[in-house]
Amino acid sequence: MTQPPPTPASPTPSTVTVIIPAHNEEFGLPATLRSIKAQSVPPEKIIVVDDGSTDRTGEVAASYGVTVLRPPSNLGSKAKAQNHALPHCDTDLILAVDADTVLAPDYIERLKPAFADPSVNVAAGNVQTRFTRTPWERGRSTEYLFGFHWHRPIQQLANSPMVCSGCCSMFRREPLTKFGGFPERTIVEDMDFTWSQQLEGHRAVYVSDAVAWAADPETLTYLRKQVWRWMAGFMQNVRLHLPRLLTRKPMLATWILLALLEILLAPLWWATPLLLAVNAPIPLTMAWWVGGELLLTVPALLYAARRRHIPIIQVLFNLPFVYLNKAVNLYYAWKALLVELILVPLRLSRGLVTYEKGR
Repeated sequence: MTQPPPTPASPTPSTVTVIIPAHNEEFGLPATLRSIKAQSVPPEKIIVVDDGSTDRTGEVAASYGVTVLRPPSNLGSKAKAQNHALPHCDTDLILAVDADTVLAPDYIERLKPAFADPSVNVAAGNVQTRFTRTPWERGRSTEYLFGFHWHRPIQQLANSPMVCSGCCSMFRREPLTKFGGFPERTIVEDMDFTWSQQLEGHRAVYVSDAVAWAADPETLTYLRKQVWRWMAGFMQNVRLHLPRLLTRKPMLATWILLALLEILLAPLWWATPLLLAVNAPIPLTMAWWVGGELLLTVPALLYAARRRHIPIIQVLFNLPFVYLNKAVNLYYAWKALLVELILVPLRLSRGLVTYEKGR
């Protein structure tokens, strides 16, 4: 009996368009464009969406010889700016890059092989902090070192990444277009798309060796705006997706429930020294609390420092600043939980609908 010829494998996607949404980014944009132009595997097209800038963002972008799109007025969010560029893309892959993010020279080269698997619709690399000048940036650098070298690898091993970071994610163009583009229904399009694709049976991938450096909030004012957007967006996605995730993607639902549990229990952990001090000397109580905290964080940070070739003394110096960021994170996590998971379902609030830049 003659066997039918084997079905040819789908070709690995090869062409890439980079989309950079930019609003008043004349100072940060040049470093981003230089890093993209210096890629070992260059993209076929680079599109900058000059979204209602009042500075020289458009002229700066044009000076690098890239395509510049200018909507008639400010679109109001990163997702809307990205969607404005999507009809101008005809490549296999779309790489979305923030206008203040710098890519390692081999970022595209390391990310593209993930799409040899036809089930992969979105992938992103390892994000680190570009600057460590202020306490808030130092705290964020510690958060990123820990998260991208502890949480993300575990989630990747379980085939359930929580998010492909929006500052440097690569997407398969056809599924993204079919989905309706970058999601605008929540305030964080990256998490929304990451969860939505996994719900539909597709894969999201974390590529640890593809490195990008993001410019993070340098002041408390901007940190509060960014963290409020992130936390509100997380809770919006919990409200939108968690019921289906529990049955269709239980491992991803597990990470989400653990994150919610951590938010709920965090005040108790912070209050532990005071609670224990009732029956134990304060120095002993603080030594126990600090020792437990360091045991949970330092080993992962030392491993991350070695992977990223960062001096250990620098990582240890930045470690105390993470607790400033944690306090901000906790406040806005509880605010988001109250607003997005209680007040919005009760129709007592619209939730966060206005996109504000975090720097």
